[in-house]
Amino acid sequence: MNDWFTVEEIDTETFAISEYQHWEETHCYLICGQEKAFLIDTGSGISNIRSVALRLTTLPITVLTTHVHWDHIGGHQHFERIAVHEAEKDWITGGFPLSLKEVKEQLTRIPCKFPKDFNIDAYKVFQGEPKIILQDGYCFDLGGRTIQVIHTPGHSPGHCCFYEPKRKYLYSGDLIYKGSLDAFYPSTDPQLFRQSVKRLMDYNINRVFPGHHELDIPVSMISKIEAAFSLLEGQ
Repeated sequence: MNDWFTVEEIDTETFAISEYQHWEETHCYLICGQEKAFLIDTGSGISNIRSVALRLTTLPITVLTTHVHWDHIGGHQHFERIAVHEAEKDWITGGFPLSLKEVKEQLTRIPCKFPKDFNIDAYKVFQGEPKIILQDGYCFDLGGRTIQVIHTPGHSPGHCCFYEPKRKYLYSGDLIYKGSLDAFYPSTDPQLFRQSVKRLMDYNINRVFPGHHELDIPVSMISKIEAAFSLLEGQ
C-alpha cells in the first residue's frame, strides 16, 4: 500500500500516477502495451513509484523522461531502463543545473504531510547513466501501442512530449498544463517554448495529459498558451 500516490485509470491500459499531496502535483503516466510498458516520468522521489507501477502491470517497464528536472526524475533510481533526450544527457549523468540545497528548498517550499519513511536529509537528486537516448521522431512499439517522441525545447533544452497516434493522446510534460508555466528561468527559452507549442498544433490530439496540477484539461489549452506567448512577444 502506498498512500502518497493517487492512481487514476485513463483507460484499461493507461494510468495517471499523481502526487496531489505535494504542491507541485506532479503527474506520471503508465502506458501498457501487449509486450512492454512505459512510465512517463517518475515524480519527486518522495515515495517509491515503482511499487505502485508493479501493482498495475507485470510487463517490463522503461522510463521515458519528459525532461531532467528534479520533480520528474526523483523515482528514476528504482528503474534500470531510463530514456532521456540527448540535450539533457549531461544533466542526468552528473551536471544537474541546481544544487541539492536549492532542490531541497523547492521540495519543501510549501509544507505538506510527507510519508513517515521520507527523510529530507537523505534525499538526493537522481544521477545515472541512461540506457536510451531520445531524439525527435523516434517511435517505440510496446506491442499494439506506438509512442512517438516530439522534441519540444523551451521549458528545458531536452524537453520532450510523447504522442500516441492511435489514441491521439499527448503526454505534454511541462510544456502544456493549467497553471503558471515556467518559461523565464536561466535554463528556459521563451521563444523556443512558443515554437514548440505551435508545433503541437499540427497534431491530431484528442486528449492532453499534463505534467502538473489539473489532470483533465481541454485540447484548446494548446492554442490558448500559444496565443499568450504571442501577446508576450507583441505579435
